Amino acid sequence: MDGFSYNNIFDTKGIEYLVIIAFLLLLIPFWLLLNRKLKFREHFSRMLGALTSNVLRIPQGIFYSSNHTWTFMEKSGIARIGLDDLLVHITGGVKIHHLRNEEEMVRKGDLIAKIEGNGKSLLIYSPVSGKILKQNTELNTNAELLTSDPYGKGWIYNIKPSDWIGEIPSFYLSSDATSWQKRELDRYRDFLATNISRYLPGSPLTVLQDGGELINGSLSELPEGMWNDFQKEFMELRE
Repeated sequence: MDGFSYNNIFDTKGIEYLVIIAFLLLLIPFWLLLNRKLKFREHFSRMLGALTSNVLRIPQGIFYSSNHTWTFMEKSGIARIGLDDLLVHITGGVKIHHLRNEEEMVRKGDLIAKIEGNGKSLLIYSPVSGKILKQNTELNTNAELLTSDPYGKGWIYNIKPSDWIGEIPSFYLSSDATSWQKRELDRYRDFLATNISRYLPGSPLTVLQDGGELINGSLSELPEGMWNDFQKEFMELRE
């Protein structure tokens, strides 16, 4: 048997199997990451949908603030405040946490509430100065009123104003309010296009800048970082 050599094919096959397994171990995380990005992009592609300025509820006789809160002055001199329709269309279903108690004094711009959705939150600042008279505690058990009836049963607080005349000039009224809401919707589209490219590089969603329509709740599944950016861009009071 001199000169005869024997190669165990199972030894070489074993090496090949190990190489294949190692390749799969490297491939699977990459595939999961790629699949997650594809699902993310599919979600944003569905943003082209139903929200336009034509479907926004903008009741007349209401004072609108730059942080997307509203104020209604009742005949009794008591101000009722809440969240405007554009904001609740953008956020979708959220829960609210009242951060001020009855009889507390607040100044315009003070933190009064927080809304939460999908583990992310936005801070709500008071559009008026005055004394908190009442919380809308019904929202604790029926949070959907914020979106279904934002100017009615979805109100947040009743406040007795302390500087109503001085603060009136900062509000949007009537046709000015309608024009402002349209501008805000356009600004939100630009916000999406700019920030999605930051959080999801290579996304084709820049079409949002071309006047595409948006589905309700488009912000709801976006990353927390975009909620933080939205807070800075849209939820601050401006004089």
